[in-house]
Amino acid sequence: MGEERGPTVIKRSEMPEAPTVTGGAGTLPRVTSAATPRERRGRLRRIRTRLRQLGLVATAVLPPPLKRWVYRACFGYRISPRAQVGLAYLDCESLTVGAESRISHGVVFLGCGQVTLGQHVHLGSLNLFSGGQRIELGDYSHVRRLCFINAIRDHDCTNDPDSTFILGYGSVITAEHRIDFTDRVEIGRCSILGGRNSSIWTHNIRTGQPVRIGNYCYLGSELRFAPGATIPDCCVVGLASVITRPFQEPYSLIAGVPAKVRRPLEERDYALIFGKTRPDLPDEEYPAPPSTVTGSGNGGTMAE
Repeated sequence: MGEERGPTVIKRSEMPEAPTVTGGAGTLPRVTSAATPRERRGRLRRIRTRLRQLGLVATAVLPPPLKRWVYRACFGYRISPRAQVGLAYLDCESLTVGAESRISHGVVFLGCGQVTLGQHVHLGSLNLFSGGQRIELGDYSHVRRLCFINAIRDHDCTNDPDSTFILGYGSVITAEHRIDFTDRVEIGRCSILGGRNSSIWTHNIRTGQPVRIGNYCYLGSELRFAPGATIPDCCVVGLASVITRPFQEPYSLIAGVPAKVRRPLEERDYALIFGKTRPDLPDEEYPAPPSTVTGSGNGGTMAE
């Protein structure tokens, strides 16, 4: 019988090394692609935008005299020394604020274009303005609180809408209204968007159409304006109406779903459209109604 042998033990140092794959599909190439000039410019723009946003946040908490100086020196804003700016975020391409105007705490302008506030303008707390090429708030205008006024930046409209919002002299927007000014929205002189929860729409997924509200109008609560709607001067729009088309007849009561001209305004209705919109609004001449009382002349003076 032969001699039995145990299992052969090979030392680790004597084991042959596995071949190293240096090419072919088994290796992952090292990627060392450099950023293109376009990518570098985009990165720099994003960094500048973030720094600007941080600067606006920091400026919002400064004391008023220093705040106005920083807004002017660092952002090019023109804010009257007699204007008041609370704890607000003001991200605008340009901003002009007239004398005796007030921007309350919690107001936000987010990515807006050219913004102009006249004299004695009052923006109440927690109003949000977003986007748009131009926002113009006339002297003695007032946006009370919790309103959302915005223009869609990347809209799908096939035409070229004019994203402009204009609030006329002495006009008032009360509370919790939503206004889309992807296309132009213009509210005339001494008009009131009253109550709450009204909405104005200027575009659908295809096209934009402007909405215009005339001078000396009173608009009730929870209204709906479709793109292209128009309210002429000196009209009253009833509660919860849906305005889907342009109207032409001034001095009308407009109401219903869809809205229609219900009747001409009567003398008892004139207090709604010709009363002062703010206690501090200066007296002014108002348009003569279609039928005036004998001896009243062609116009009148607003009553206190």
